[in-house]
This record gives sequence, C-alpha cells and structure tokens, in this order.
Amino acid sequence: MFQDVAVAPPDAIFGLAEAYQRDPDPGKINLTVGVYQDDAGRTPTLAAVCAAERRLLAAGGSKTYLPIRGTAAYAAAIERLLLGAGHPALTEGRVATVHTPGGTAALRIAADYLQTTHPGITVWLTDPTWANHRPVFAAAGLPVRELPYLDRAEHRLALDGLLAALAVLPAGDVVVLHGCCHNPTGVDPSPAEWAQLAAVLAERRALPLLDVAYLGFADGIEEDAAALRLLAETVPELLICNSFSKSMGLYNERVGSLTVVAGGRAATEAVLSRVLRAVRASYSNPPAHGGGIATLLLDDDELRADWLTELAAMRARLRRMRRRLAGGLEARGVRLSAGGNEFLARQRGMFSFSGLAAAQVAALRRDHSIYLLESGRISVAGVNPGNLERLCDAIAAVAPRSSP
Repeated sequence: MFQDVAVAPPDAIFGLAEAYQRDPDPGKINLTVGVYQDDAGRTPTLAAVCAAERRLLAAGGSKTYLPIRGTAAYAAAIERLLLGAGHPALTEGRVATVHTPGGTAALRIAADYLQTTHPGITVWLTDPTWANHRPVFAAAGLPVRELPYLDRAEHRLALDGLLAALAVLPAGDVVVLHGCCHNPTGVDPSPAEWAQLAAVLAERRALPLLDVAYLGFADGIEEDAAALRLLAETVPELLICNSFSKSMGLYNERVGSLTVVAGGRAATEAVLSRVLRAVRASYSNPPAHGGGIATLLLDDDELRADWLTELAAMRARLRRMRRRLAGGLEARGVRLSAGGNEFLARQRGMFSFSGLAAAQVAALRRDHSIYLLESGRISVAGVNPGNLERLCDAIAAVAPRSSP
C-alpha cells in the first residue's frame, strides 16, 4: 500500500521555514512564520505566563482527563473575553464554548460540525486569507469559495466588492472573517464598515465564522473584540474560533476555543451536542496545562493586568517596526505602492501584505537570504533593529526606484 504513495508538497509556510534553517548565511532573515519575536529575535515566554505556571505547580492537581468540553471556568473566561460580561447573548444563555487544542482545532471542529449537520452549504473565505483556511475546510469535505477582500492597488479593504458578493449569498452559507489583524493583509474593516458587513450578513441569513487569532494585537483587547461583539448583536447565529498562541505566547501549549452563539438556549444546547460529537471523534479531550494558564491570566486581576501590559508592549513593538520599515524604504527611494509606503504603517497586527511581486520575493531569497511568502506577506515580528537596514537594502535592490 505504501510503496506507490507520492510525496506531498511541503506546507507553504513551514516549508520556507525549513529552507531558512538550512541556509548557511549568518545574516539570513526569516519573515515567514507568524510567531512573535522581540527586538533580539527571540520568542519570549511572558512573565505573566511564568507566574501562572508557578501557581498551577504550587496548587498540585491531577493529570486525569479534562471533560470533553473543557472546564467551566475556562469557557466562562473565554466568553467574557470575547463578548464582554454583560453581552445580551450571554445573559440570555445563548452561548456555549468548547476548549480546543489551538485555533486550528477549533476551525476543524467547526468544519466537521458544519459538514455533518448542515449538508449543502458553501464556506466563503476572503481573498486572500490564512493559507491553512482552505485546507482545513476542504479536508472536512466542505466546498470552499472566495470573496473579494483586498484592493491590492490601494492596499485597502475592497468594501464595495465584498458587500456586493455578500448580498447574493445563499442563506445558510458560512462566511469566514478575521476578527482583527487580518492574515495576511493586515487590513481590517473600520467600525462603520463592520456595521455594514453585519447588516448584510443578517439580511442574507449567512453564518459568520470569526477566526480570532490575534486579539489585542491591533488596538487592545476591548477595541479588537468590538467587531465580534457587534456581529453577536446583529446576527442571531455565530461561530467564533479563538487562539491564545499569539496573545499569550502559548504556541506549543495549543490553547484555543470554539464558541457557539445561537438564537436561543435550546438551539445552543443542540449545536453544542453536535460539536461535542465532532470533538469525541477527533481529539476527545483538550490539554489541561495551557488552558489552566489562560484561565488564570483571564480571571486573576493581578495576572491579567501583567498580561495586558506585556501584550501592549508586543503591540507597540510591531507598530514601531512597521513605521521604521516604511521610513527605511522611503529613505531609499522605494515606493511599494502608488501612494508610497504609508500603508505598511497603517496595517494592523503581525503581518504586512507588502505588495512585493513573486519574482521580487524569489530574488530576496536567492540573493539576500531573506525568506517571505511568495504572496509578499511579511511577518513584521521577524523585523528587528538588528536586521532592518539589511532588509531595507535588499528590498531596494529587488524593487528599485522605478517601482510604482
């Protein structure tokens, strides 16, 4: 059976990361994987996380399985974080949350639920979107199509095209949106634009699925949660997939959640029962350690304050490097768009859709040992004071002053 199995192509992101590891150039730069790094190029463990771990260790406890749904404390903390403590959906009992191994598992469980319970639906993704969205939903057997999202010339939201596409969606189709810090573009709707999107989704009776992987990386927790809270008020049914990999630095702990918002208590319980069947057929029980850390950071006032301070510092560093990258390119006479490089500073979160063409990306890798995705997506977290000048010089070499 195994003799004639063809080798699968490498993952677009992790394959490049492996190529970077093999590169002998001591000045190589990795701008591929979405992992936060500090000014020294290290991925730190947050001090608040270390403090929470010490408390968990001191408290002792068992290594037995968690409930299939996870703990009630974790679910309640997630729901308050995402929706706010007084949100009508919470007070009316229309919300249920399942602890998942990371945001990817939340997406896959949502996909399995949709495929088994709502046959005939289509999943709509933004163009572009996270590279793993299509494989996750396609692997569950769901048809996947794309919605216009980015005005590539202006590096802005293609609002008119997106609204027009949403206005003709069949009822019940699923629209996957990024809660904030859109990956890969860094382009988010404004509050007014979110209101327009929510109104059309409600009118079409489409089901929004919010992928929330970077909460707190744009403007802050409360500000970044505003869009999904608005959707939960405007659209009666909603799925939210959350991850703490980035915002708490819990990458290898795999801490995530799937939250269901339905139109009533009975509907919520029915959907939850189907979601739990999908969980049982997949990983059965969530991992406990990372969930315990996240619960403490969310529920303990002192730890929460420390976490939010560290999150603010990460957010500020990303903003600072965006501005310095835009300025460094401007100083070299490089304009990555007709409007200059200001869009780099305007984008939000960990990623920048740079506008670099595939041939320029290939030249950066071949001639300068700088690794980024063929689409031109840059992980801004990989830019630091030690490599910024080299990066700007290399981009100037492959994107000369004759660029638009």
